[in-house]
Amino acid sequence: MSSNKELHLVMFPFFAFGHISPFVQLSNKLSSFPGIKISFLAASTSVRRIETMLNPTVTTVIPLTLPHVDGLPKGVENTSETSPATVELLKVAIDLMQPQIKTLLANLKPNFVFFDFAQWWMPEMASELGIKTVYFSVFLSAASAFVTSWFTHDTSAPPTIEELKKPAAGSLTLDTFQARDFMYIFMSFHGALSVFDRLMKCFNGCDAILFKSCREMEGPYIDYVSNQVKKPVLLIGPVVPEPGSGELEETWACWLSQFPAKSVIYCSFGSETFLTDDQIRELAFGLELTGLPFFLVLNFPANLDSSAELKRTLPEGFLVRVKGKGIVHSGWVQQRLILEHESLGCYVCHAGFSSVIEGLVNDCQLVMIPLKGDQFFNSKLIDSEWKAGVEVNRRDEDGYFGKEDVFEAVKSVMMETEEEPAKSIRENHKKWKEFLQNGEIHHKYIADFVENLKAL
Repeated sequence: MSSNKELHLVMFPFFAFGHISPFVQLSNKLSSFPGIKISFLAASTSVRRIETMLNPTVTTVIPLTLPHVDGLPKGVENTSETSPATVELLKVAIDLMQPQIKTLLANLKPNFVFFDFAQWWMPEMASELGIKTVYFSVFLSAASAFVTSWFTHDTSAPPTIEELKKPAAGSLTLDTFQARDFMYIFMSFHGALSVFDRLMKCFNGCDAILFKSCREMEGPYIDYVSNQVKKPVLLIGPVVPEPGSGELEETWACWLSQFPAKSVIYCSFGSETFLTDDQIRELAFGLELTGLPFFLVLNFPANLDSSAELKRTLPEGFLVRVKGKGIVHSGWVQQRLILEHESLGCYVCHAGFSSVIEGLVNDCQLVMIPLKGDQFFNSKLIDSEWKAGVEVNRRDEDGYFGKEDVFEAVKSVMMETEEEPAKSIRENHKKWKEFLQNGEIHHKYIADFVENLKAL
């Protein structure tokens, strides 16, 4: 393909904003290159929100109609709108969309489709239409290395907890409670394929694999995946979000500005990761124990009343005791602008990779409490290998953490001490911040990626 020929790319993420956002970021990065046209497939109820996130000059959002699935309420088209009982039905709906997608692709005639883990049927369908496919993993390659290490095993029966704990790829091993959580990927719901089977078909069927990562961050894991699947692994570097736009809401700006630089703890677990009652209680006590000002964001599943849940789960008398020094909020906040505020000193999060990057590009130190899936690998990578943050100590069997564990982790990164490891964590954080803010490196990764696409 000549370098001046237009490339038409179709983006098709899973219907969850944790997946949609990386596809949006990829689209916006690619849209800065001439001769690239993008069609973005989305559930109809998400179109308006996605359009506000995209560069509209080269990207068109195409609404999709979800087929009826018994048990999935009409209009529920995103994981943020589902309950724990209905979330798996979204995958059933996606599997039923195959005829609709095939007609759409036949009309669009793109060069490439970038697809997500749920659309295991995409490689074969696209191949029939003469279209190449790129499986875009929204997770780090360390998590993918773990998954692909099982491709050569007989998984007709799920592996045991002990088998999952054995280090198969690199040096990252799972604790007992983490291995138990990973059993989920081998489970089938509503007669549909398990996450593991979907991933295996995605990796094995596509023309190339794409990671939002780079060799500087996790070279050995990238090589491992490449050797496991024997096909091109493409990289776009760490997709760093743009700085927060606009101004921070006056209420929060005034509250944060009362406190000295680097003294406030901001704590959030995203919109779709939820803590248990015990975890909320111990986290609240742990933050109170630090004696530092804190901003705690707690969210709950869409089918629950957030204010009632806060009242039910927070320790008795907690809000009275921390008045003036602690805020507890439920719902959306301007997270990027909060993390950029000079009073922020620590960010306690679930180690979702976008959240981790948002922390690393600012001056707030990272404390991680991973709760599911790839978050466990992200947290281990940053704590054990990059040494740029701290994971809260947990009990091996069930993942329990107490208030003292939260207190110790926060104290270890907030203390302005010359002792190791606090000093080396600060230095490593600074090193990664500089790397992540290096525009030349990121531009080169994207430029190389575009050339690799044309070569494919």
